[in-house]
Amino acid sequence: MPLVLYLLALAVLAQGTSEFMLSGLLPDIAADLDVPLSAAGSLTSAFAVGMIAGAPLLAVASLRWSRRRALLGFLTAFLLAHVVGALTTSYGVLLATRVVGALANAGFLAVALATATALVPANAKGRALSVLLGGVTLACVAGVPAGALIGNAWGWRAAFWAVALVSLPALAAILRSVPSGPPPAATSGARRELRVLRRPRLLVTLLLAALVNGATFCSFTYLAPLATEVGGIGDAWVPAVLALFGIGSFAGVTAAGRIADVRPRPLLVTGGAALLAGWAVLVPAAGYAPALLALTLVQGALSFAVGSTLIARALYAADGAPTLAGGLATAALNVGAALGPWLGGLAIDAGHGYRSPLWVSAALVAVALVTGGIAWYAWRGARYVGPREATAAGHL
Repeated sequence: MPLVLYLLALAVLAQGTSEFMLSGLLPDIAADLDVPLSAAGSLTSAFAVGMIAGAPLLAVASLRWSRRRALLGFLTAFLLAHVVGALTTSYGVLLATRVVGALANAGFLAVALATATALVPANAKGRALSVLLGGVTLACVAGVPAGALIGNAWGWRAAFWAVALVSLPALAAILRSVPSGPPPAATSGARRELRVLRRPRLLVTLLLAALVNGATFCSFTYLAPLATEVGGIGDAWVPAVLALFGIGSFAGVTAAGRIADVRPRPLLVTGGAALLAGWAVLVPAAGYAPALLALTLVQGALSFAVGSTLIARALYAADGAPTLAGGLATAALNVGAALGPWLGGLAIDAGHGYRSPLWVSAALVAVALVTGGIAWYAWRGARYVGPREATAAGHL
């Protein structure tokens, strides 16, 4: 894999850290800016809304830019948003920087997904995406805890400065290694990209990705109270439990990168079924700490293996519209990341306890499996475009 992919993944790590790190910094931000904790919590919501709305819109807007220009522009805007956020004493300005940072993050990830697949042979999209999405999993393992530690040691502003600094090597890598080239719209045409996005196979794949990611973040969001209140694990060990899920996620996305290009359907079917079984088994097993820890690792691996493979399949299905497909994939992942925790919260608020998000996760994966099965049955006679066909056709 080209070195630039790993540096793009470093930028994705910084962006993932920024998205999730505020959970441990909100009390300090609220106290420093003299706002209610609920107002500080809106900073997280603003980022999520910006990611969902910004990904497809900015993907369209960037079609007439070269990929290098788009990546540089989005990453520079993201970096500057964090510099301004670290310097401001105004809650309103900080809220605005979160929206700008999210929009820039969404646009960057959409173009980075297309760039990653363009820098490798046409039959290696899954491996390229595993490197890029590995940045998201590393944000869970290392980035978010590091951001919390930096914020606790030197104040929440230091965490913003750290995110900006981590983004700098990726800026240099983009300048040096990403080809300037013509804008995607100059070679494929914006109308053609829009026509590609009407393909039912692509839309169903994006729906499946949203459902699986919703299941992932439904349980991950409430993993801490599940571990302490149900599993009897001490509060001091919660970061280790969360990191365990992140380690599994990194292992899953890395392994899937080597399989998604060769045997995607067996991975999705077998992995999806195992994922469903794992969420269901975790419901009674959560009361036993060793079983909870083991299944946390396994479910992290399965969740990201299946999820990253679905993103790879979406980009194969959207051959001819990589940038817009990357934008929709980014939006789909964030729809799931917003929907899952909301549904899990509803289940807890209804009085079903901290195990209830696990049932919600199982239900979301079950819906994905049924939907995927129906779609496969309906399209089983249709032409399948996969890595070998893409190579033969010369598509990038």
